[in-house]
Amino acid sequence: MLKSSIKTSLALICSTLLLSCSNNDNSITPDKSGEETPEQGETPTEETPQENNEEVVEGDLGTVTYFNKALAEDHYILVNDAMSNRVYLMDKNGDLVYEWPLGDRKIGNDVVLLEDGTLLAALQAEGPDILFGGFGGKIQIIDKEGNVLWDFTYSNSNHRLHHDVELLPNGNVLGIAWEKMTQEESLANGSKHNTDLYPESILEINPTTDEIVWEWHAKDHLIQDFDDTKLNFGEVAANPQLIDLNYVNAENGNIMHINGLGYDSINDLIFLSVNFYSEVWVLDHSTTTEVAATHSGGSYGRGGDLVYRFGNPSAHGDDDSERIFVNNHYPNLFEPGKMLIFTNGGDLEQSTVHELALPDALDQKSVPNLTNPEILWSFTDTELYSPKVSGAVRLPNGNTLITEGDYGIWEVTTEGEVVWKFSGDGFFWRSYHYAKDHPGIIALDL
Repeated sequence: MLKSSIKTSLALICSTLLLSCSNNDNSITPDKSGEETPEQGETPTEETPQENNEEVVEGDLGTVTYFNKALAEDHYILVNDAMSNRVYLMDKNGDLVYEWPLGDRKIGNDVVLLEDGTLLAALQAEGPDILFGGFGGKIQIIDKEGNVLWDFTYSNSNHRLHHDVELLPNGNVLGIAWEKMTQEESLANGSKHNTDLYPESILEINPTTDEIVWEWHAKDHLIQDFDDTKLNFGEVAANPQLIDLNYVNAENGNIMHINGLGYDSINDLIFLSVNFYSEVWVLDHSTTTEVAATHSGGSYGRGGDLVYRFGNPSAHGDDDSERIFVNNHYPNLFEPGKMLIFTNGGDLEQSTVHELALPDALDQKSVPNLTNPEILWSFTDTELYSPKVSGAVRLPNGNTLITEGDYGIWEVTTEGEVVWKFSGDGFFWRSYHYAKDHPGIIALDL
């Protein structure tokens, strides 16, 4: 499902910093050498002087500031507020349009409005055994009155759904799930961690039958250079199609932390935002479950190995190439060949939104060269920073709606002008744009 977008006019403040990152422990030390000022053609930050035509509105849900009302898109916003356990529609004045009655159900992370007016929601399962952040375990389809039309639970001591869900064109649902590798199994696979591990899996679920009809498991596609007497031993840099089992030092066993997925229906590819690797991984969905466990086959000839990966070359042994992500959320395929993504910024304490042009090779069913995609546009600001959650969507007028998770929502133009902001008392997973004539909005009969 393709969702949002952006175009480059910024030689990022963060770009220089990212080159000096210490990669293997996922820590980033910002360059404190001095303040940088925008060069000609760069995206302006809020420190760039703008006309004083601000309008502040106190809405039902928080404070709205119009910096340039004439340039703001008039639409509804679906907000997932994990702190307040609320899912609601609001207008651009921060007023409540509609809220779904969840009762005692708790949202996990992602909730989206479907074209028939129902919600597809990742929810928290009762009494989970796996307790990492990004709570989930349950997927539901919920109608306007809060009635459950479909309920699927995948939460036990060995597995747990989490973070994100995606409706496929065939009506099935993609979900992300942790799966347990015991300490014994992890050590046999070459782990340097003397503990249970929880690598990721991707599931495709048929809501009509509750059957898992397709699966991909990260544990089938590992490499390690730690112990030549164990499985998966090899040269990490020579095998970028595989996942370095020991890249992240995670004492609790949560070593990957996939937090978002996107689906390219044209090329039948799945894009995964892998937070702890600061990368996006691309999988071939044309395979069967059996082929997805192997290293060959499918439209791209790689089975379930990674077709492409980008954002942090050090994660596959390349410490010389440019790193463009420092943790990341929401791989938003907003139109064919383009992606918006929110890079949180980690210890840089500054977040950035990128619009990326994906390699043409993916459209040609071939494996791209292992370089980062072209950055078409970026936006950052000294006040834009959320170390968790967050994302960005493209609006019909060309602006970009940015969710800053622990603050609220921004709207910025392609020139980098901030035209609208919303701040509220919440913790905002994502926010989605819905035009007032969207079929889902019409179906709600507001």
